[in-house]
Amino acid sequence: MRERSIASHFVRAALRGAEMHGHDCHLLLRQLNIQPALLEEPRARLAPEQFTQLIRLLWETLDDEYLGFGVQRSRRGTFAMMCHAIINCRSLEKALSRGALFYGLFADAPAITLNIVGDSAELSVDGSQLNDPDHFLLESLLVIWHRLGSWLIGQRITLEHVSFAYSEPAHASEYELLFPCPRQFSAAHTTLRFHRRYLNMPLLQDERTLKHFLLRSPADLLARPHGGHTLGSQIRRLLGRDCTQWLDLECVAKHLHMSPQTLRRHLREEGCSFQELKDQLRRDLAIYHLGRDELSIQAIAEQLGFSEPSAFHRAFKKWTGLTPGNYRAQES
Repeated sequence: MRERSIASHFVRAALRGAEMHGHDCHLLLRQLNIQPALLEEPRARLAPEQFTQLIRLLWETLDDEYLGFGVQRSRRGTFAMMCHAIINCRSLEKALSRGALFYGLFADAPAITLNIVGDSAELSVDGSQLNDPDHFLLESLLVIWHRLGSWLIGQRITLEHVSFAYSEPAHASEYELLFPCPRQFSAAHTTLRFHRRYLNMPLLQDERTLKHFLLRSPADLLARPHGGHTLGSQIRRLLGRDCTQWLDLECVAKHLHMSPQTLRRHLREEGCSFQELKDQLRRDLAIYHLGRDELSIQAIAEQLGFSEPSAFHRAFKKWTGLTPGNYRAQES
């Protein structure tokens, strides 16, 4: 199934560091065949592979894995060296602790700490010294450390809770795909919490698998979010299995062994609806196909279950602020 598309907010936020250091962000975008005008539409979205390419280009341009947001640069290759330093640890706890110590050797680096509180482990990142107005680097570090830990032990670490030491942003609805768990803003610390049992698990990776992992990471970790364990994530995966036959709510409820009423209630508790999940998946599939020349706009509309192209045009403009034709033109 296609990965979820990336909101234009995160693209603008990622570019902010380069902009603060005097780089022409429009030129950077054009190097990736991304038209700068696309980002002027708040609802616009990019395909994950475009976002990965952008992060890599920013690292190369700035020679800084902190993307221009840190007090000091974190030169390219620092993350890779940290991974080599931890890959032979016996447990996830040892690996995360050693990784935190590694970054602690650099002056003015964001402080990373691992604490055990009862049955939970808490991984905190202190971004108080960062020049990071959109909290992009801080959130990126949370995502990278969570997914690095999951990769090391060969299974997704289920998050129990995430807290942020700043107020809730306007794009908070996007956090579900980054942090699929309860989230708290305006907290004392920026922290990931998960069950401490993961800390005792052995590392299943080695130098050989690390070499392959580093070909695309950590940029790929940011752009390709895990599916998560929420009901919404389960429904999205179920709908995405066969996009030529769009299941209705009753069929999905049957697959999940619950009544339609119970399904609706659980989705309300997660703050979404069945139609919203279906529309998000259709939107992301549309963006995926519009970024390629394999299908006509009419064929895309048919594949997404629209009875006529005009209905697809109206829906896509509602989702992204652009018509399918304008979006395809911006991508070319």
